[in-house]
Amino acid sequence: MGAVTYSSGNVIRLLNDEVVAVQLPHTAQPETTDYNVKWTPAMYILDPTGLEHHNIIGFLPPEEFIPFVMLGIAKSYFDMEKHDEALAHFEKIVEDYPQSSSAPEAVYLRGVTHYKIEGTVDGLVGAYETLSRDYPGTVWASRSEPYRLLKAAA
Repeated sequence: MGAVTYSSGNVIRLLNDEVVAVQLPHTAQPETTDYNVKWTPAMYILDPTGLEHHNIIGFLPPEEFIPFVMLGIAKSYFDMEKHDEALAHFEKIVEDYPQSSSAPEAVYLRGVTHYKIEGTVDGLVGAYETLSRDYPGTVWASRSEPYRLLKAAA
């Protein structure tokens, strides 16, 4: 990943601006045991306490790596109930990286975050509509399927 992904200017900016990036050898202990690393590259997004919120194993090109990291950051904010910060990151993924493999999950969690902030089902229904239209066949479209029943309530 060093030759392709980590050398990308956009990746460098993201890592410098948004996270504390740590690159460890595959033999690093206790990290490889603690996070059950069996193959590399293995990437984990942790919060400041070391709690894992997002991970992936394998190579990612820059156009997938950036939304992957952003999704991990957003999920960290979401889990810490910092919903405005989470929503901003989910929105950026959907707007700037709509073709990425992270986009469907970002759409889903954006809808859930709207629900948590506003207390209405509009965000959930919107997530269902976007996922069924733009990302059919994804696991996130399937997970949003029950939200179609909320459409009448919205």
